[in-house]
Amino acid sequence: MTFSELGLRDELLQAIAEMGFVAPMPIQEQTIPALLEGETDFVGLAQTGTGKTGAFGLPLLNNLDAGQKMPQAVILCPTRELCLQIVDDLRQFAKNLKGVRIVAVYGGASISSQVNELRRGAQIVVATPGRLIDIIQRGAIDLGAVRVAVLDEADEMLDMGFQDDIEIIIKTLPEGHKTWMFSATMGKEVAGIARRYLQDPVEVTIGTRNQTAPNITHHCYTVHASSRYASLRRLIDMTPDLFGLVFRRTRRDTQELADMLARDGYAVEPLHGDLSQMQRDSVMNRFRRRQIRLLIATDVAARGIDVDDITHIIHYDLPDDIDVYTHRSGRTARAGKSGYSIVFVTPAERYRIGLMERRLKIRFIDQLVPDGIQVCRQRLLTMADRLASQNVDEEALEPYFPAVNERLADLSREDLIGRLLAAELANVKGTHVSHQDLNARVPAASASRRSGPSRERGAPRDTGPMHTFEMNVGREDGINEGAIVRLVCEHGAIQSRQIGSIRMNARNTFFDVTAETAEQIREGLRDALLDGSPVRIRDAEPRRDDGPSRPAYRRPHKSFSPRRGPPGGYAPRRPPPHQAKGGRKFRGPK
Repeated sequence: MTFSELGLRDELLQAIAEMGFVAPMPIQEQTIPALLEGETDFVGLAQTGTGKTGAFGLPLLNNLDAGQKMPQAVILCPTRELCLQIVDDLRQFAKNLKGVRIVAVYGGASISSQVNELRRGAQIVVATPGRLIDIIQRGAIDLGAVRVAVLDEADEMLDMGFQDDIEIIIKTLPEGHKTWMFSATMGKEVAGIARRYLQDPVEVTIGTRNQTAPNITHHCYTVHASSRYASLRRLIDMTPDLFGLVFRRTRRDTQELADMLARDGYAVEPLHGDLSQMQRDSVMNRFRRRQIRLLIATDVAARGIDVDDITHIIHYDLPDDIDVYTHRSGRTARAGKSGYSIVFVTPAERYRIGLMERRLKIRFIDQLVPDGIQVCRQRLLTMADRLASQNVDEEALEPYFPAVNERLADLSREDLIGRLLAAELANVKGTHVSHQDLNARVPAASASRRSGPSRERGAPRDTGPMHTFEMNVGREDGINEGAIVRLVCEHGAIQSRQIGSIRMNARNTFFDVTAETAEQIREGLRDALLDGSPVRIRDAEPRRDDGPSRPAYRRPHKSFSPRRGPPGGYAPRRPPPHQAKGGRKFRGPK
């Protein structure tokens, strides 16, 4: 099938041809005809990088009324990077459509500038949920003409704690609008949104629900925890064209690994929540230009990354949630290309490989970490390839060549090659000791994958031990439960479903988490900042049936004093316009 057979406008077909696209991708082929009618709710399940922006963007642009300057479509996405990427893609599709304006609104940038852009008129608004609500509260946008709401990366948004924001926005939109939801996985939270707000949706699934892309090869290296770093280095050195992401659980672990690799001469940068927006933009720009070979990232910080030609995803730590593996690995093998997803596991973690294989319907290929001699040989071959492909500017070398040639005149070709190899080998051999075997001894793969618990860690549960923390922020700081969820998920490197009850008071908050995550949350939030001010947590007694949780001790401590002043990133939110009267009174910060 070709794009011209889908029923799109000539202006769009011309733009598609100019962009070099010939045939629609599977998600586009199955989605565009249904969405062109514009009279149905929709659920599309497909991995990132499969052409989802075109699948919903082309029907939106095809059906726009360019003469109407009010927003006719709202696209919600989880991160600033994805927001900007969607806008860039839509503008390329729309370059032959006269009078069409597409505006991005997202946090971390001037809200005044974005409001001014909206006032100039826009048919499509692409937004992160929190910033759109801020703009709605200011009365700076009229959504009365919106016909379609798109939820892109819906599972990611819900994992980041945006469920309340999404529901407020949907309820603000006109009655009768259609909702198109795109997601890589269909978890309970995504299914819940679909049940509540979509009526008889058309569903398109590319591949199998909650399954990774078929063109990803999955490799498994079994090593002891103490050998992970040396194994990673050997893998990098054995793969000269490696361009990818290395995932770690916490910000601190991410920074430490990036620092170690940088000290050892690798072109890497960390990507985590402690970076300012300017620093993050700089890192991503360098990564796209391949000035950085590897990004060392947390799951939260990597959301929304849309970079072509990523070859490898490396799971330095296995994720607690199997669905997270799907999201991570989906950042390679985009647009029909192939890629590798590599996991490092300890012998005790081997059983989880079997769980992932059964759940995701994939097969891991067991690999051995190469020995030092293999790595040194590859490094030397890489150097030889680099020399052979080096362009020679004879004019630039002319002032220097005669003197150097005379100095080396007595050396044969073999002598020169030998000296080059010796110089390079001196840099490599000390790191990759030839006799050191980094592979852990494990039972046969079939046996090891059948053993162990029958349920993966972090899987949904009806009952189980919970741990209660107290946090030194509350309603008077201008935050809501969604802000607590985002803060804990980002710093603690957990999923929102691992958080239980949240009880907010004026100046403090109690929240429950699964007991198995308590230590990493305690560690992850140790140095957490909210708009430059420290956020503190401490253990509290579990909630009792006859009342709220109480702190485990009563004596106040100076380091746990309540925050003063509302943090700008978590401003109190007014109810949407249709709920302004007769609803609960809005209470701003004191």
